[in-house]
Amino acid sequence: MLRSTTLPRPSLLHIRLGGLAALATATFGAAVACGGTGDSGSPAVAIIPASEYVAPTPDSVPLVIDVGPVVVGELITYATAESAFAAKRYSEAAEMFAVVAAEKPENPWNHYMLGLSAWKAGDLDRAERAFTAALERDPRHLKSELNLTRVLLEFGRPVEALTHVETGLGIDSTSGEAWRLLGRVQGQMGNVDLALAAYRKAIAFDENDVWAMNNMGLTLINSGRFEEALGPLARATELRPGAPVFQNNLGMALERLGHFTTAAASYRAALAGDSTYTRAIVSLARVEKLEESTERVAVDLPMLARTFALEVGSVRQGSVVMVPPPPGTR
Repeated sequence: MLRSTTLPRPSLLHIRLGGLAALATATFGAAVACGGTGDSGSPAVAIIPASEYVAPTPDSVPLVIDVGPVVVGELITYATAESAFAAKRYSEAAEMFAVVAAEKPENPWNHYMLGLSAWKAGDLDRAERAFTAALERDPRHLKSELNLTRVLLEFGRPVEALTHVETGLGIDSTSGEAWRLLGRVQGQMGNVDLALAAYRKAIAFDENDVWAMNNMGLTLINSGRFEEALGPLARATELRPGAPVFQNNLGMALERLGHFTTAAASYRAALAGDSTYTRAIVSLARVEKLEESTERVAVDLPMLARTFALEVGSVRQGSVVMVPPPPGTR
């Protein structure tokens, strides 16, 4: 169980074991947030520019972690909090970043990392408050705008999310991540064509954005446009063949088009990446029972992937414009 307390000598590392105490001088290096990518629901972590990082001071507050009979205390700094985040101890990282943010409230990155840690720990309310606090300090903090958009989508509040992702695109209209998020927002609002246009923009700015391709394909599947879904999903699986989700979605589109043998191959590829993937297990069992005689003409997935890449490439040559939401959606 984690608890914070202020010790008399905050510049020292304090360790107590079985009633015995030892004091040692603690030295901590500057912290740099790890870079991250993707939109599988997992957030991206920004690398903090040196000019924006506020180094911890000797009056940082110590943390005492209670692990039964052993009580270990350590000086809380941005570095120790970031280390907990990197080790995926997200709840602990959130508590540490809360202390850092309280000590240095003027630094938006402290609130941003608190929000990111809280979100990863499943505390959406705290994450929303932290990202909002970061934006109050720096209204042009792009990462906070985009991750607040994600939190609002998880809350099922796409209209509010739209405001933040549009603000993010106003800060950087070339951000593929922002365009991908706009696609998610428009999709959750039921604006299929606007969602597809946003995904195309995302891929135009980042030709390897496999999550935008996957999301685009899934949007088309959910709209009953299975033939159109093959291109982006074929390209996504070509770039990342070991991704179970991408292979499963490709399998679904193929199956609905009657390409049962090829669909079975995609489901098997999904299970090669994750043998416990229930949807792929069920789907593979279903298509294996279908008669071979019902198979249509073989589908050329590499050709579909190349065609899709060329189509998106043509979008890349165009001008960057904002995709406006339909009237009455703000």
